[in-house]
Parts: sequence; C-alpha cells; structure tokens
Amino acid sequence: MSKENQWIVGLNAVAAAVEHDAGNVREVLLEAGAKNPRITEIETSARRKDIDVRRVAQNALDGVAGGLRHQGAVARYAAAKTWDEDALPGLIEAAQGKALLLVLDGVQDPHNLGACLRSAAAAGATAVVIPRDKAVQVNATVRKTSAGAADSVPVVRVTNLSRTLREVQRLGVWIYGLAGDAGASLYALDLRGNVALVLGGEADGLRRLTREHCDQLVTIPMPGDAAQGVESLNVSVAAGVTLFEAVRQRLG
Repeated sequence: MSKENQWIVGLNAVAAAVEHDAGNVREVLLEAGAKNPRITEIETSARRKDIDVRRVAQNALDGVAGGLRHQGAVARYAAAKTWDEDALPGLIEAAQGKALLLVLDGVQDPHNLGACLRSAAAAGATAVVIPRDKAVQVNATVRKTSAGAADSVPVVRVTNLSRTLREVQRLGVWIYGLAGDAGASLYALDLRGNVALVLGGEADGLRRLTREHCDQLVTIPMPGDAAQGVESLNVSVAAGVTLFEAVRQRLG
C-alpha cells in the first residue's frame, strides 16, 4: 500500500479510521467541550487503542480541516488506503471466481468518488480501480463522503488503465463498460462470475481506449422520456445501480 500523510475530517471518517486502521492513526483532535456522544465514543475507542487524543478549540479544528465540515473531529492519518496495481491479481484470485471490480475512468469530483466507494463497500466489491492521473485521488473529502468505506474496500491506483484492463482480462475477468449509446441492457448480462464494471467520468464518460478494452458496452435502461444511458445519471448513482444488479444476481 502507498503511504501518505494527511488529515481526515468528520465523525464518520475519523471513527472508521480508528475502528478499522488504528495502527495508521497518529493522533485524533476533538473539539473541547463538545457534547456530541459520538465524539465521546471516538475518544474512548482511540484511547483504548493507544492513539494520542487531544481536546482543542473549534478554531484549531477549522484550521486543520481547511474549510471542510469537521463536526468536531479530525485525525492525522499516516497511510492512504490505496493499493498498488500489482495487488490486483492476488485480490482477484482470492475472490475464487466471484471477483467484482468497479473501475472508474476519470472521476473528478471527490464527493462522487466517495459515494462510489460507499456503494462498492456495501456491495462487497473486490476492489475499486482508479487511474493515478487525471482523476481525483483518495483525499480527506473522499474519506468523509465515503462514510468509512475508503477504509474497508481496496482502492487500486493504476498508471495505465487500458493496460490494467488487458491484464484483468487475461485473469479471466469479463469487462463491461457503461455507455449511453450502447444497445445492450445492463440487465441482460450475467454478472455472477469474475466481472469488472467500468464507468466513465462526469463530463466525457468512457474514454475511447477504455471503451475499446471492454468486452461489451451496456446501458442502464430508462423508461418514457428519460434520457437514455448513464450520462443522464450521476456516476455514483450509476455505480450503485450497476453494482447492486450484480449483487441481486449473486444472491438469487
């Protein structure tokens, strides 16, 4: 896993870091005099795990949070929960023929990435794959929006997305890209085996090379006068719909 130092902000993000990855939490800052019982719970849990805890003034938290809504809790985090691309084969193998990958091609908005991670974690995804360049990375806003999911689902950063798609194909993963102009329906797919679900960025959707490396392009059908395809849906909503179609099939 790659290492970074950063502050994570907000009750959910701090609580998740303390709960799931205490060894990488260097210190927790909590608002002095705050009455929120969740802050007390975070303090108790952090002290139990020998994490340094300090009660500080609200303006000190404001300065550290950099304009984000901290809700009285921030933490200094010594490791970003991202994985190197050479971890992908092991993650796929460990899934024993049921790998479920969410691949995001150039998502720019940290709130969208955080929401995608939250859906991926809830769906039991094997990993979320993101490019190292021209895409938002796992930062404090992403952690806060993900409500702890950034600490529980592997986020794999890759240098060349097209190359990664070729590699996972060789590992027996079927790759399905969502595109508004596709003729096939998402609901016609068999998503019970090793699959990668590929969604594009907010502005341009799937890039040309990414489309070319998909085994099939599909769309989310919409009734009536609704605009056709995932471009009419927020990328995080489309990710949730797509992931939970796979979950439905796997539980059926």
